[in-house]
Amino acid sequence: MKFELRKAFKIDAAHRLTGLPTEHKCTRLHGHTYRIEIAIEDELKPDSGLVMDYNTLEQIAGPVISMLDHTYLNEIPGLENPTSENIAIWLWERLKPKLPGLKEILVAESDNSMAIFRGPSTPLGD
Repeated sequence: MKFELRKAFKIDAAHRLTGLPTEHKCTRLHGHTYRIEIAIEDELKPDSGLVMDYNTLEQIAGPVISMLDHTYLNEIPGLENPTSENIAIWLWERLKPKLPGLKEILVAESDNSMAIFRGPSTPLGD
């Protein structure tokens, strides 16, 4: 039986968006309490009754996500224009090798503004 498992994380970070007209409010320095959800899909393990232990998922994803916590995102290589979409891609590139069952990454900068990335249709960089 196949299941989808999700683990949510929260981080605080500052950024400014560089790809917008200069008069846009998001080009100014501001911050968010981001909610990040990692979704994996895999078969239920009959011996444990789990897809993956939530603690294991946190041990794998937590250190990568914490690289963004309490930072100025624009200073992180690969996040020079840290939109929610680009943050999701950045996380995917670092988590997919560690989580083969990775299905989706959600990055929410507020309760009603979020981006969901389900992986590239072709390998990133191609």
